[in-house]
Amino acid sequence: MLVPVKWLKEYVEIDINTKELADKLTMSGSHVDSIQNIDKGVKKVVVGKILDIKDHPNADKLIITTIDVGEEQLQIVTGAKNVNVGDYVPVALVGAKLPGGMKIRKTKLRGVESYGMLCSLQELGIPESLIPKEAKDGIYIFDEEYPLGKDVKEIMGIYGEVIDFEITPNRPDCLSIVGMARETAATLGKELKYPNIQVKEEIEDINQYVESIEVVDNDLCKRYYSKIVKDVEIKPSPMWLQNRLIEAGVRPINNIVDITNYVMLELGQPLHAFDLDKITDNKIIVRRAKENEKIITLDEVERELNESMLVIADSEKPVAIAGVMGGLNSEVSTDTKTILIESANFDGRNVRLTSRAVGLRTEASARFEKDLDPNLAEQACNRACQLIEEIGAGKVVGGYIDVYEDKNEKRTITLRPERVEKLLGVSIEIDKMIDILNSLEINSKLVNGKIEAEVPTFRQDLELEADLIEEIGRIYGFDKIELKPLVGTLTRGEKTKFRQIEDKLKSLLIGLGLSEITTYSFISPKAYDKIKIPENSMKRKYVELMNPLGEDYSVMRTTLVPNMMEVLSRNYNYGVEKAQLFEIGNTFIPKELPIKGLPYENRVVCIGMYGDFDFFDIKGVIEPILDRLGIYKYEYLREEKHDSFHPGRTASIIAGNHVIGVIGEIHPDVLENYGMKERVYIAELDFELIAFLSNLKRQYKPLPKFPAITRDIAVVVDAEVMVREIEKVILENGKGIVESIELFDVYTGEQIPEGKKSIAYSITYRSYEKTLTDDEVTKVHDNIVKELEEKLGAALR
Repeated sequence: MLVPVKWLKEYVEIDINTKELADKLTMSGSHVDSIQNIDKGVKKVVVGKILDIKDHPNADKLIITTIDVGEEQLQIVTGAKNVNVGDYVPVALVGAKLPGGMKIRKTKLRGVESYGMLCSLQELGIPESLIPKEAKDGIYIFDEEYPLGKDVKEIMGIYGEVIDFEITPNRPDCLSIVGMARETAATLGKELKYPNIQVKEEIEDINQYVESIEVVDNDLCKRYYSKIVKDVEIKPSPMWLQNRLIEAGVRPINNIVDITNYVMLELGQPLHAFDLDKITDNKIIVRRAKENEKIITLDEVERELNESMLVIADSEKPVAIAGVMGGLNSEVSTDTKTILIESANFDGRNVRLTSRAVGLRTEASARFEKDLDPNLAEQACNRACQLIEEIGAGKVVGGYIDVYEDKNEKRTITLRPERVEKLLGVSIEIDKMIDILNSLEINSKLVNGKIEAEVPTFRQDLELEADLIEEIGRIYGFDKIELKPLVGTLTRGEKTKFRQIEDKLKSLLIGLGLSEITTYSFISPKAYDKIKIPENSMKRKYVELMNPLGEDYSVMRTTLVPNMMEVLSRNYNYGVEKAQLFEIGNTFIPKELPIKGLPYENRVVCIGMYGDFDFFDIKGVIEPILDRLGIYKYEYLREEKHDSFHPGRTASIIAGNHVIGVIGEIHPDVLENYGMKERVYIAELDFELIAFLSNLKRQYKPLPKFPAITRDIAVVVDAEVMVREIEKVILENGKGIVESIELFDVYTGEQIPEGKKSIAYSITYRSYEKTLTDDEVTKVHDNIVKELEEKLGAALR
């Protein structure tokens, strides 16, 4: 934000130099990027009047002029073709200095002496990008008569400094000269002088010119304020207006456009002027664009729109992209006689997305996208009308049209004075606090020992008590706060049980040969299709991001399986023969849809592998980590309804009444979606349930004193009987002396009937109280065989 100090001084008294001013504003929170000097070293350039013009006798492209510079008349030879007798022009006298170190000397051009040079704006140090079109070629012609011999630096304002401020996104109120004047006044303890906005004369009525203004999508347009100006005369702006714009980095166009830009720089509210004669049926409709609707903007580029974008339209066509740029079909031109001034307030996010989508960022969009104060619209429109009246560019029509339904109201924040000292570490008198807040136009007063602060609508960044304390601190001066050592009580910190379990789990997985990965928490909605999640699944009820990096990162994950598959497939496609990976990360489950609050974040462990592995390898990872975390009682239950996994090679992991995860081989269709031909095994565990069920305490018992007896058993059962069913029967009938069981053989084939399988176990019997006899073990062993026969139809082999 370029702020000419001369302009700033119109609203606040500044009695210090620019360097000191910049330092003070930096200390009060307005970061200064640089200070630029407007004076480019121009010396001895004065106002002159052309008295006579003659052709050069020896050169067709040169002319000889006689210039009155007040005290003398000079003969100057020039090649300019845009000058006429009676013009007032800038004249560089002999001995003058121009930007770039150029010095003017007496010279002779094709035999004719020349005592100086007529200057263009570029030769006076004005950047070419800021020079008006009509002044780009040739000598600069003053817009009125000025005292001859007067220094042009005073006439044109080519002196002083411009401060370049870096404005943070939360302070759109500072994107204006008045906004920075407010900060300056508060910093220096001076009074802020607002421009006196008053239109002296209005004629006729706006309703005679405008049929209607309709805001269809008021969620994207909070306010639309407009006035009409008739008998408009389009011409170059007065020099003072052009100079103001140039100093602030804006190129002058014509008087109407320049005034809208001037008001935008002065007050921070972008305006737009429409040629009313080009508006069909004199109707303004603020609506969303139609899909593939097109408009040619003022930069003469055709742009394609979509339904997410807001446009200003008449009854037939769009005439502007709201908050970004006007359309060429409603442009103010030299033929314009009646204009409609638009002073509106648009949704910041929509303007930002639209600006990015159409590839067009303007001074207006840079302000709108930061959410301006809707209450600024009326003031800015009236200021533009006042300036139009003052420079004689048109006549203001009486009345206005204001569409403003949901008004932005002031809010009140209560500030506890004692809290200020606690946060800032310095004692400030209550009266001083109130004075500081009032200097920022935060109307404050003391009520029952507390400060009641009424926050103006242009300070939308102030929401909490701490925000007001920050305002007090920065204006009081952070540099005035005495440095003090930190005082506090040291306490011994330790990790929570949750973190301890996570650290232990990571250590176990790395010790088992797995590598940890970390992936983004946001994924593409198409990822749920790739892993075959059904349309009605709860896992598709995800959180959508309002401002995503792109479609591939537009929703928050509800499962880690897509992330794991992406990493595994990438490694596979890069030629990595095998991989064992794990990730511990959050999933995001909305509490309700549409979303009204923060989602529930559930931590999940995902383990994946491919290569020389099978189901029992990944099962061999799960079991030791559950055992080490103290979860001993769990079982596997065949899972046939998980669409991402192979229906015959998948199981749910059950601990008590809790399903703590799923383990299995990924479905072949899912593998095809990821371009993999290797079998992939994945386990996804609910970390929070595991942490809840875990028990890191260990109880030890002495080694057994009594010997063990081992018996082998082989039974033939139906092929559908699960191993865990057999083990359950053995343990339930072990009478407390079955120490362990070990499966050592599963056999089908010769001597085994079709549809049957042979299961062989080694059972270890031991008592911790006495030495077991063969009869005692045989009795229990025979009972186990009997129960297997009765409950599972097993036959002893």
